[in-house]
Formats: sequence, C-alpha cells, structure tokens
Amino acid sequence: MRTLSLLFVLALFFTSCQSGGNTGDTEASTADTTAVEAEPAKNYTLTAFSESQAFPDATIEGVTFEDGKFNFMISGETYQLGVQTPDAGAKMCANSAKGQHIHLIIDDQPYAAKYEAEFDYEIEDGDHYMLAFLSRSYHESIKTDNAHVAQKATIKDNSFMALEDFEEPILFYSRPKGTYTGKAETEKVMLDFYPVNVPGFGTDHMVKATINGEDHMIDTWQPYYVEGLPMGENTITLTLVDAEGNKVDTPLNPVTRTFTLQEDPAE
Repeated sequence: MRTLSLLFVLALFFTSCQSGGNTGDTEASTADTTAVEAEPAKNYTLTAFSESQAFPDATIEGVTFEDGKFNFMISGETYQLGVQTPDAGAKMCANSAKGQHIHLIIDDQPYAAKYEAEFDYEIEDGDHYMLAFLSRSYHESIKTDNAHVAQKATIKDNSFMALEDFEEPILFYSRPKGTYTGKAETEKVMLDFYPVNVPGFGTDHMVKATINGEDHMIDTWQPYYVEGLPMGENTITLTLVDAEGNKVDTPLNPVTRTFTLQEDPAE
C-alpha cells in the first residue's frame, strides 16, 4: 500500500514538472515571434503626375555668361519660351501666366525662372554647380538629355572663366517653391527634382523626400502630386540615398526648401 502511494506521488510530481516545462516553452516561443509594428499612417500622399505634353526636339544647344548676362541658344520646333503649354489647364496645379521658361539653378539655391533666352544675372566669384533645363508653363522639367545643361562653372566678374562637366552625382531641387494661393494651387502641389550623374535610379539610388518631417521614398524619376499639405509654411527636404537608404556623400546633398500655402480670400 505504501509502495502504491509513493508511486502516485511521484506520478503527480513528474506531471507537474512536465506541465510547467511546456508553459515555459510556449512563453519563449511567443517572445520569439513578436509581431512587427505596422508603419505609421502617412499625413501626406504622393501620386505620379499625369502624363505631360512631350517636347522631343526641345534643345539647349549652348549657353554663355559674360558681364552678368546669360544667353541660351535654344532650338526645336515643338518648344517655345513664353507660351502656355497646351495641357496646362488639365494639370490642376500652379501654372505660370508668363508661359514656358528656363529653370536656372546655381548650387543648392532656388531656381530662377527666365522667360527669355537672354537675361541679366549675378553669380559670386568662385566654382559653382550649374543646372539649366527647359520647363513647361506649370514648372515641370523636360527630362531629356538635349533639354538641359549641367556643368561646373568657374565665375570671375560675373563671367564664365571655365566650364567643365562634373562627375559627382548631384540631386537638384526644383519644386515646390514660393507661395501657392487658392484651392487650385494648394490641393495638389507638384514635387519635381532633377538628378544628374545618378546611375541606377530606383535600384542603386533613390530620393528620400521628407515632407514636414514625414519620410517618403521615391524610386522613379518623375514629378509627383503632393496632397494633404496644411495651409501656412511647409518644408520639404530631398536627400539622394543609396539602395540601403543611406545618404550619398556628394555635394549639395541634402537640399531643403520652405514654401507657403495660403487661402484665396475671394474663394
């Protein structure tokens, strides 16, 4: 009888140990498979810009800068400065009443919009990165080899002393810029940029657009509609990054712009 009682106690002991061990294994398994937290919801949306009027033969054949005056040699039957781009009315974004123009960007400064091929301009003495491209009336760049010029310029007394191609990958910021007024301009704001010497865009390189502190990764070179921006000041930082999302060590990277959205009192 004592032998049976002892065996019964031992059976209860081992059953209790095995049950405790299983519970411990289950807890460990749960800890190892903790769910990955979902990405926070975005305040702003980026959608691809609608297909735009093409200008296949628009060309900047050359540029000079002497005694504070630029002169661009522009050719092509399909493109003309100072006229409205035919599809401007369908774009639902800010459009220049002065028409098509040149975007001139020196280093990381905001672009200058120029509606004639010859104009006055001032540049400090020294070496500068220069990008100029032909733009539609709604400020979207024409993204072809012939429609832009990108060079490193040595400036002395507001004149070119030397021009050379540069090899560094550089991301130039174009839009948004300035002040946007009224529903038609503020509901959809165009984001446009221009990468130069950036191989493998979308695979080896991407753009991180930080909109009011919120990051968006861009892997296709095209303009985008930005929606959801609040009235008042907004800030966008564009950073050229590698495939792992690390900032590329290159000149003018990153670049930041602050722009303003405001209501139209007449609306």
